[in-house]
Amino acid sequence: MKPFLFSGRLYVIVPVTSSSYSPLSDWKAYFDSKSYNYLNPSIFIQPPASAPVGFYEFQVFVQPQSGLGNSAFSSFVLLCNPWCSEDSVFIPYEDQREEYVLSDYGLLFMGTPMNTVSRPWSYDLYESGVLEACLNLLQVSPQHQRNPNVDFLDRSDPGYIGRVVSAMINSEDDRGVVKGNWSDNFDQGVHPSLWTGSGDILRQWAQSGCSPVKYGQCWVFAGVMCTVMRVLGIPCRIVTNYNSAHDTNANLVIEEVYSETGQKLNLSRDSIWNFHVWVECWMTRRDLGSYMDGWQVLDPTPQERSQGVYCCGPAPVKAIRSKRTDIPYDVPFVYAEVNADVHTIIVSQGQVLSVNKDTERVGSLICTKAVGFPRLENITGNYKYESSSSALSPRSSSMTNVSVAPAALSISSRSSTLPDVSTISRGASSKGMFLSLSLDKSPVAGEPIRLTVKVTNRESLAKTVKVHFNAQAKEYNLSPSDTFWESHEVVQLGPMEGKVLRQQILPEQYEHAVGDKLINLAVVLEDMSSQERVLATEEFNVASPELSIQILDKNVVANKEHTAIVTFTNPFTHPVNGVLTVTGAGLLQEKIQFRIRELHPGKGVEERVKFTPKMVGRKMLHASLSLSTANIIIRGFKMVSVNSI
Repeated sequence: MKPFLFSGRLYVIVPVTSSSYSPLSDWKAYFDSKSYNYLNPSIFIQPPASAPVGFYEFQVFVQPQSGLGNSAFSSFVLLCNPWCSEDSVFIPYEDQREEYVLSDYGLLFMGTPMNTVSRPWSYDLYESGVLEACLNLLQVSPQHQRNPNVDFLDRSDPGYIGRVVSAMINSEDDRGVVKGNWSDNFDQGVHPSLWTGSGDILRQWAQSGCSPVKYGQCWVFAGVMCTVMRVLGIPCRIVTNYNSAHDTNANLVIEEVYSETGQKLNLSRDSIWNFHVWVECWMTRRDLGSYMDGWQVLDPTPQERSQGVYCCGPAPVKAIRSKRTDIPYDVPFVYAEVNADVHTIIVSQGQVLSVNKDTERVGSLICTKAVGFPRLENITGNYKYESSSSALSPRSSSMTNVSVAPAALSISSRSSTLPDVSTISRGASSKGMFLSLSLDKSPVAGEPIRLTVKVTNRESLAKTVKVHFNAQAKEYNLSPSDTFWESHEVVQLGPMEGKVLRQQILPEQYEHAVGDKLINLAVVLEDMSSQERVLATEEFNVASPELSIQILDKNVVANKEHTAIVTFTNPFTHPVNGVLTVTGAGLLQEKIQFRIRELHPGKGVEERVKFTPKMVGRKMLHASLSLSTANIIIRGFKMVSVNSI
């Protein structure tokens, strides 16, 4: 007997033996002599650890000693094997293989470092059509279309696969899966915040003949890529980088510009996203050497081209930490995302009034989901050598205010506007004044946002100062919109005197910024005599109310109907309407929706959901309420342990 194994036009002929022993570097085929059945023999095919990932067909040909031969056809899918020590994606710990390969649910982290938000995401690894879509993604890639044989052979390298998938998740250069949209118009598709998992996206893409699914932003790109990599057998996890720099000119400096009364202005091509989400994949880097093995950054969000294509990575995390910007791929870009300095500039009528440098804000917290638990794991130390200040608090900053002579405003794309000096402080200071800004507690929807400002005269002469407060709503990746709240005070300060000022923003003033939006809060301290100014800023999110999910049965059993109760109480100052959607891979065959109508302030609603688990294991039930009266989505999730009996 000889099986012929095909993938495209490539094939290999393997003799069938009665022994399972063979070097791991060779293909082999054998039957088990102990359980051999002449009428219905079972043939075992064992590929080498370096065999390419893909869909294989094989033909078994039997040639008797006399007479005509006979043949049979079949097929199988070959994936990477993180349980095999010879495989490039071998990961040595079983709990990590369970988390990073087999788990079909996870958490994405959003919000801000001081008020992180856990968003559930369903990877849908075992749902119908997902495996086929992931394999099809490889087949329609430009690499495969150009040269199928070379592409197939290169699939033995998980780094190559990751680079192909990174490009194919976005649709900028190819027939990729997701179309990005960072505007405020999603009429031609789905708002990125409404997606709850990868399955619907991958199936829609495959069923449409590989037309891009509209729309996605960074967490959608990362969630779908994590699904594809896990399906292909490559350990993968989602990572959030808070205060992620997009350094367009590679000078490791991000410039932010404010007016003299604290309004943030959109005058720079560089930007800082409050959070950015990418993936890490675990693999050996045989092209670089064992010192670069381990987690590799791959980012499918289309930000900058890499070798002419919108993809990013694999960039070794070890290379980022040690600033090995000579190592492929895209290490300099990722290094800037977690290490750039921030220069904050106050301007008036085109003149620069003051400049401030912050060396700790960018990459202040880098995190992923903890192994085996629905909580955050801080992995900042994997990417950068943390200072003592950042180790104490992600809100700490290292910065200084530099007095400058009035100068014409010029936001340079080539050089910094500030000399390289720095001191550690959680506020902002100058020669004559000190200013600090803090929130009394993490803001929660329905409650006033209370803030405390401390102003200090550092000189022996009395001062009259103005204090300007300014609040703007913003998306996580964009400059703020117009001011929605401001306040101005005149304060008398005696020699060396400090005073505490308290302000609050009422719920009816900020409710439009609840949910996925954030608030940029700025305070400018102005010396009326010298015109000296000091600026302190904070960007934060207002915690949304959560949906509560209760499972009535203590013991949830596979293939038996159970009931969950989803409840919501309206914390807003006005009635709300919306659609409640409940999903759960392995728990619900399809999503269930309820219409919520005219729910008045302080009133609650309760909906019962019937579900029948189809497989044993730990699953996630996810509920989201999309309010029609505002662009707000409220979420909740419940972990469900499904038992066999």
